[in-house]
Amino acid sequence: MECVFGLVGDGFVLLAADTSAVHSILVHKSNEDKIMVLDSHKLVAASGEPGDRVQFTEYIQKNVALYQFRNGIPLTTSAAANFTRGELATALRKNPYSVNILMAGYDKDVGPSMYYIDYIATMHKLEKGAFGYGSYFSLAMMDRHFKSNMTLEEAVDLADKCILEIRSRLVVAPPNFVIKIVDKDGAKEYAWRNSVGDAPAEALQA
Repeated sequence: MECVFGLVGDGFVLLAADTSAVHSILVHKSNEDKIMVLDSHKLVAASGEPGDRVQFTEYIQKNVALYQFRNGIPLTTSAAANFTRGELATALRKNPYSVNILMAGYDKDVGPSMYYIDYIATMHKLEKGAFGYGSYFSLAMMDRHFKSNMTLEEAVDLADKCILEIRSRLVVAPPNFVIKIVDKDGAKEYAWRNSVGDAPAEALQA
């Protein structure tokens, strides 16, 4: 019952993801962070099989860091998304990764951007997107309430609406969510939305 969604606002991108690690009918933990910081100005939110999700996102993170180390400049968000898409396309013909990705970033000359990349190496630049069972409801909420150039407060309010709708509608809804943003000041954690107690203590105030 994974839920990952994101939207582009005025000068930032917001990503949100559930934090449940599940297998079959068992919940192993409810504080699994599924949004990885790729570098200072990039985030990647992933859903899919836990092993593939962790292995592939770490692989992309290390290769983005390697490029910057070798060349002295970071990849743009577009370049990182195209690299990720290329790796998924290569793996698709050998040993496919069951992982879906929303990649968000901020580039000085371009501004904020978000890319949808699924497990069969489809890539598209979007202003709003989602993966998982929660996408049925979060996409519906964003279709109704999303507008271009939203403020951070409006975007967070819309994310909360999506989370509330997912919790209300899914028969087995994930209890906790993490929200992260990336803007001109970098990628950072914004807040947790909790309904069970094994999230980080500092997040309980959210």
